[in-house]
Amino acid sequence: MKAIILGAGQGRRLLPLTETRPKCLIELAQVPVLEWQLRGLAEAGVEEAVVVTGFGAEQIEALLAGLRLPGLAVRTLYNPFYAVADNLASCWIARPEMQDEFLILNGDTLFEPAVAARLLEPVSAPITVTIDRKPAYDADDMKVQLDGDRLLAIGKTLSAELVGGESIGFLRFTADGGRHFRGEVERLMRAPPGLKLWYLSVIDRLAGRGIPVGVRSIEGLDWGEIDFPVDVKRAERLVQGWLAPRGPAVLAGAG
Repeated sequence: MKAIILGAGQGRRLLPLTETRPKCLIELAQVPVLEWQLRGLAEAGVEEAVVVTGFGAEQIEALLAGLRLPGLAVRTLYNPFYAVADNLASCWIARPEMQDEFLILNGDTLFEPAVAARLLEPVSAPITVTIDRKPAYDADDMKVQLDGDRLLAIGKTLSAELVGGESIGFLRFTADGGRHFRGEVERLMRAPPGLKLWYLSVIDRLAGRGIPVGVRSIEGLDWGEIDFPVDVKRAERLVQGWLAPRGPAVLAGAG
């Protein structure tokens, strides 16, 4: 299985932490977020990772040059449009990698290895979105509308009465799902609005057209999304829990 990590962004909402480094290199317990991600993927049995770089690309390349994770081959792709486009452009750059089965992961999603392992369990839908649930959701959460285990819509502006969970920014595609995804990415990037779209807007469009999109709950497992300085503090507590002798801390859904 291959994982594509979208790590091209600077993360301006995290300034000044990201003034000179991409947010995927923010350190948690002296280990960059990207390395935590790669460790988790390797432990879950993922064999290949492709990191889409942009801002601070040379720093990511330097990290990877010195990183050795048994069983996991890692390489990079450069997105020259990172300063003028959102992460749909990173998916456009990476579309030749979207053959057979693959995973897509946001570069700011921290997760324990069990999250990746759960997503790697057998699936029936061509596209599978990992979700978590919590009592309330804020404006920045990527919310989902569900019909059982099928995703009907995904977006930050879903009405509260429709929300059945939130995406954690970690998806799985079969070969057929990847074909649908690539085609929609190519179509959207032919028009100016494509530069300002998140890749999850593609999932919303596909689901709206009747392409089966399933969900995989990771409730009870540890993860966190890093968008704001307060998220860095939560993520630091999370990894400190992982490093403690007693094992992972109970901090699920830190995003």
